Parts: sequence; C-alpha cells; structure tokens
Amino acid sequence: MKVILKETIDTLGIIGSEVTVANGYGRNYLLPQNKAVPATPRYRKILALDKAKFEFQIAKERKFAEEMATRLEGVKCTITAKVHEENRLYGSVMVREIVNALATQDIIVKKRMVLLSSPIKTLGIYKVPIRVYQDVEPEIEVEIIAE
Repeated sequence: MKVILKETIDTLGIIGSEVTVANGYGRNYLLPQNKAVPATPRYRKILALDKAKFEFQIAKERKFAEEMATRLEGVKCTITAKVHEENRLYGSVMVREIVNALATQDIIVKKRMVLLSSPIKTLGIYKVPIRVYQDVEPEIEVEIIAE
C-alpha cells in the first residue's frame, strides 16, 4: 500500500514523502491515526499545494535536531557495574542503562535513538551514536567503571 506521510515517522520517512507500507500497517495504524493519507492523485495534488508548509516543518525539525546534536556532542556519562575477573561485567550494559544515565544529566532521549550495536560487556570507554534526526548522529562517550 502506498501512502503519503502527514508527519515524520523515524522508521518510514519525513513529512510529505510517499512510502510503501504493509497493507495492515497502513489501514490499521497510519490512516486511523491520521499520520498518513492514501497515495491517490487527489491527495498528491492537495499535498503539492501544502509543500511549503511541509518544507517549513522539515526545516523546523532539522533545526531542533541540530540544536540537540550540539548539546549532545561531547557528553560523557558514567555507568557503574559489577565486575568479575578480567574486567568482564556480570551481565551487560544495554540501551536502558545509557538512557537512564543521560536522564540523570537532564538529557532526555528515547531508547530507539541510542544506536548501540551490541551490549557492552567489559569495562572501558565507548563511543555511542545517538540518532537525533535522519542523518544527524552525534556521539556520546560512555564510561563503564567497576562498582
């Protein structure tokens, strides 16, 4: 099913773009939530007239993302964890712990924004990218220390 997005959705695309989604996702979620409209010639004409409004919205979202990226650049957070021999952790540090450590510094990010490739299992300093917008990904420094 082809739909035109009425708002930016991280996993699909930016406002005003035409995307192909599964029929059930479009019919049961996007259309009833008013997040998208069917990609018909009628809606294409209507959205072409609203293109300036969409471009303004995109510029506003991008500006906010760049401000947040400058705020996140150079942020360091420290997480304490229990360790056993050879500096290996009991368990691992996952996205949830990073989000909580950032929240203690009054930096609010969602779990899906933290791009941790794999759980952290040893002590050390790691660079973790945070996706603020489509191609805006500042890196923060996460230090894992022994408890």
